Amino acid sequence: MRSLERLSLTLLVVATVLPATYAQKPHLAILREKTTSALEDIAHRTGGVLGVAALDLTSGESFAINEDLVFPQGSAIKIPVLMEVWKQASEGAFTLGDKHPVPKGVMVAGSGVLQFFGDGTSELSIRDLAVLMIILSDNTATNILIDLVGMERINETMASLGLKHTRVQRRMIDEAASARNDENLSTPYEAVEIMKILYNGSFLNREACDEMLEILKLPKGGGIKRGLPSGVAIAFKPGGIAGVATEWALVYAERRPFAVAVMQNYGARGDTTDPMRDIGALLYDYYWRLGNSTGHGTYVTPSLLK
Repeated sequence: MRSLERLSLTLLVVATVLPATYAQKPHLAILREKTTSALEDIAHRTGGVLGVAALDLTSGESFAINEDLVFPQGSAIKIPVLMEVWKQASEGAFTLGDKHPVPKGVMVAGSGVLQFFGDGTSELSIRDLAVLMIILSDNTATNILIDLVGMERINETMASLGLKHTRVQRRMIDEAASARNDENLSTPYEAVEIMKILYNGSFLNREACDEMLEILKLPKGGGIKRGLPSGVAIAFKPGGIAGVATEWALVYAERRPFAVAVMQNYGARGDTTDPMRDIGALLYDYYWRLGNSTGHGTYVTPSLLK
């Protein structure tokens, strides 16, 4: 139902964004239909179940496939952890410059470097732990921060934003908890809502959102990024656990920035497709066409467009 409602809203947006004299609505509908069909083809040929949500942050136009399905998140759930750290710092629970020890008892395997540090020989600021959590996806740093702010508080904050399914229910590298179905969860729709909130500066304040987005823009590997032209800024966090791949992103396409979330579970062994890359490339191409064309579909110098 949500997808049909969005399609109706999208057609209304397309009809009103451009002056009636110049808006070639049939052409835009064909272009959108081709993009939707290509997204569905990617979802069909990708192993397992794929969910996608994308939102044009200029016009509000959206694409969605299985956007309300709940998926395990892997390390993409570290974005809500990041948000709760900034929230509690703003409330005075601690400062981002406060130092925190890294004892052996909190170290876990998987991604990151803190697992190789000496037992309690180092102290890192809370901000530095957050940076490691995002750019290296450091699981030890993440667990320190989850313990610092509390899972319940993270989930209360997500609920306060109107998000019903985005929940942190276990620490990183806790297979026993995962086996009990105590999984970290979200939906493509809610992930895009979170990225939109950060983009709009409506979580805490503009300054706090910009600080978090700058961390999310720091260099790291990601599938959606592979589908973009070099030089296009992207704030994002990928995640992956056995059978699961996820990514939440803000793509700063010129004149048409967009938020996108891609989630997959029940992944097939040996699957050689790259849906993150393919979806990133497809959406960037679509939004680039809209952002750099006149109402007649002619590409002109972007500075001349209103």
